[in-house]
Formats: sequence, C-alpha cells, structure tokens
Amino acid sequence: MRNFRLFLLLTLLLLTGITACKPARNNYTVIISLDGNRWDYPEYYNTTFLDSLAQVGVSARMEPSYPASTFPNHYTLATGLVPDHNGLVNNSFWDPDTQYKYSMGDPACRYNPDYYLGEPIWITAQRQGVKTGNVYWVGSDIPIKNEYPTYYRKWDLDPHWSFEERVDEIVRLMSLPEDERPRLVMGYFDEPDHTGHEFGPISAQTKEMVEYMDSLVHGLYLRLKALPYGDKINFIILSDHGMAEVSPERFIGWYDVIPEGWTEKIIAHNPTSVFVKEGYLDSLYNRLSQVEHISVWKHGEVPEELNYGTSNRLGDLIVAPDLGWQFAAYPGRKAGAHGYSPKEPDMMVAFRAVGPDFKVAYEAPFTEGEQSAFHNVDIYPLLCELLGIKPAPTDGQLKRIHKILR
Repeated sequence: MRNFRLFLLLTLLLLTGITACKPARNNYTVIISLDGNRWDYPEYYNTTFLDSLAQVGVSARMEPSYPASTFPNHYTLATGLVPDHNGLVNNSFWDPDTQYKYSMGDPACRYNPDYYLGEPIWITAQRQGVKTGNVYWVGSDIPIKNEYPTYYRKWDLDPHWSFEERVDEIVRLMSLPEDERPRLVMGYFDEPDHTGHEFGPISAQTKEMVEYMDSLVHGLYLRLKALPYGDKINFIILSDHGMAEVSPERFIGWYDVIPEGWTEKIIAHNPTSVFVKEGYLDSLYNRLSQVEHISVWKHGEVPEELNYGTSNRLGDLIVAPDLGWQFAAYPGRKAGAHGYSPKEPDMMVAFRAVGPDFKVAYEAPFTEGEQSAFHNVDIYPLLCELLGIKPAPTDGQLKRIHKILR
C-alpha cells in the first residue's frame, strides 16, 4: 500500500509537470485575406509592412488548392478541405443534384447551405466554446450546418462596407469586453485581385493598389497592437490565389475545337467543365487531346497532385489551359487571370504571421513536392492549434507547417 501511494504521488507529479509544460492557448488570432495577393508582389512593389513582418515573424510562399480561384480557396482556408471535397469546385459550376448552376454572384444559390460541405473553422470553434467574428469571409454569412459565426455581416447587406469600415469592425470586435470578445476574427478584402484582373499583375495600377493594401493592413495591425492585450494577438495575412498575365492572343475558343451537338453544357471558368452527350465522350476527349496549350482529363483522371476531379459537380471532361492562356467562348478583355495549377509560381500567395505563438524572423522553406510545400489546406489545423480546439476531419496536416510555431 505504501509503495502504491508513492507510485500514485509520483504519477500525479509527472502529469502535473506535463500539463504545466503545454502552452496555454488563451491568445487571440486575427487572420486577414488580401484577395489575389501574389507571393512575389513584395519583390516588385514597396510593401513596407509585409517586409517588416518577415523580419519579426514568419514569412512563406503558400500554395493554393486547385483551382486557384476565390470562392474555392477561401472555403478551403476555412475548412482545410480541397475544393474537390468542400463542395465549391469553382467560382461557378453545375450541380446535377439540384439541376442548377451555382454562381458566386447568384444569391439564389450562394446562400444555399447545401452547396457548402465540410465544417468551417468558426463552427468548429463555437462548438467548443470559442467565440468567433467574421467580416465578409466566404461562407460566413450562410447557415452552414444551421450555424453562423458569433459575429458576422451579410455580403449584400446595404451599405456594403468599405475597406476602412472593415478595419473599424475588426478593431471593434477585438475591443469588446472580455466575455464577449471573439478569440478568432477573420477579415476579407477583395483587392488587389480586382486591379490585377483589370491591368495585369505587373502594372502601375496594381503597384498602387498593392501598396495601398499594405498600408491599410499596417494601420489595422497598429490599432490592434495598441489594445491593452495587443501582445496576445496573433496576426496573419494570406491570400487565396495569385495572378497571371493573359492576352487575347493566347486564346482557344470552344467553338473552334468542340463540334456543335457533342455537348450538353459547358460551364465557364478555369478549368472548364464539359458535360458531354452520350456517345461522344471518347471522340471529344481524343479531339481535345490534340489541341495545343490545353490539358484535358476525363472525370476522375485528373493528375493526383491537383487533388481534383472526383466531385459530381464537375463535368465528364475537365479542360485546363496552360498558364496565361484562355479557354472560353470568347477572348476575355482583362489583363490578369487565375484558376491555373497551384504548382505555377504565379498562382502562389504571400503568407505572413506574427504574434506570441509564432517564431521570429523565420522563413518557411519551400521546395517542390507534397511534403515540403506550404499548402493552404494546412491553415485550418493551424487555426485549431492556435485556438486549442480539436479539428474536424480535414485534408490539412499541421505537421507540415508546425515549425512556424514557437
């Protein structure tokens, strides 16, 4: 009995020591997405704030998921699921279950929770007692699993908030009394994406916008740091995709390569989903396989590295143009585009993080390959780790990026 009591005492002391060594997850996290913020913009433009974060925090070149577009990747960041698994296989797609075309600009489907699979981080957090705040992140104003973030605002509610008003709202949320204050706040800004589309990634207009956004988030950061608990805030800046230069000269028209009467429907966007009439699948596949500057895959046969092509929301054929090329009905008039393979450097994005849970002056290594790349599916498990909550099933792996933490 004496030996048993001694064993029990030693065991309790050991467990107490282990518990004491585990980091306390009582900090806050603010994560900001700058849409279309390509990873190398700081090399082309004067991004004083992003550059300073690289000196005092973590910097990385992050690989998006395929396709490298806005809705699929923002929802990937929120769920840790690649678009093939999270439901949003593109900015627009045909859903055979509803017999309806989903489009991010169509409220009739955009606000239908049936299109959104997986579990966003705000639901994971709130089910474990952690309050969250949200400013325009994709999916946050939709009753996914019949739940919303603790604080949120609908995208199409008037008045639509300016960038400065979004900054004010993030600061307001972080200034709430402690028992009301969210531990996680997510904010979305739809630039420099729009400018990159209009004028191309390397242009005077994009330079001006990138530098303005850098100044905007710098002001947000300073206001957060000035709070009494500013030293307990983890601050993350990332993006959904990069941007590539395009031109009408690099264009392949549907009507030039797809014979009339061979398809049921063609869903625009990069990549393109082609629903083929019965009896024409092999013929059309063989025909498109001979066209230069595009890749074509049958449903379920997309290269494994893209983690794409199995959802029933994709067509019988998936057609992807080479970087900088367009495959559409008519040439686009814009100078920039995305949606290409995430392996293309022009599609990769800038990642910065600073705060009590992140290393100082640490540049995450990036080399080609599944095990060494910095993937955006890993952001969801990272946020769960910062909040001290258990993640839902995900495609992400914290172990791939855990070295960025202290």
